[in-house]
Amino acid sequence: MSLHGQYDSRNIFALILNGDAPCYKIYEDEQVLAFLDVFPQSYGHTLVIPKSSQARNILEVEPAALSAMMAAVQRLTRIIVDELQPDGVQIAQFNGAAAGQTVYHIHMHIVPRWEGKEASEHGRGKAEAQELQALQARLVERISAQGGV
Repeated sequence: MSLHGQYDSRNIFALILNGDAPCYKIYEDEQVLAFLDVFPQSYGHTLVIPKSSQARNILEVEPAALSAMMAAVQRLTRIIVDELQPDGVQIAQFNGAAAGQTVYHIHMHIVPRWEGKEASEHGRGKAEAQELQALQARLVERISAQGGV
């Protein structure tokens, strides 16, 4: 898909927001939803999406939705770093197929990184459900202990 087009209300993130598809939710408020990527680049790979926007990419997103999403990304990144103790963290956002975008609902990636461990290719290799459930519980507990995001 190109940078320009119509929003598809049947994309996987829209389905998740509507309750028509499952996710490993770690955080939700009135403006954003954060969940673990089922095709993670690394352990703890988290996606953050705005709930009210039907923007496909950064060119279309409303400033208020972008601001809420980025504030949540920053707060969640702090929690993920505190909990998982990576050596680094990558924050990414893709726009258009040529840039690596595969889901056309604006979203941010939080990707913990460890020295000497290569990240998997974006969108490859599905994680085990048990591993995702255990990590979800761990992060939800940490978020709750810190009073939410």
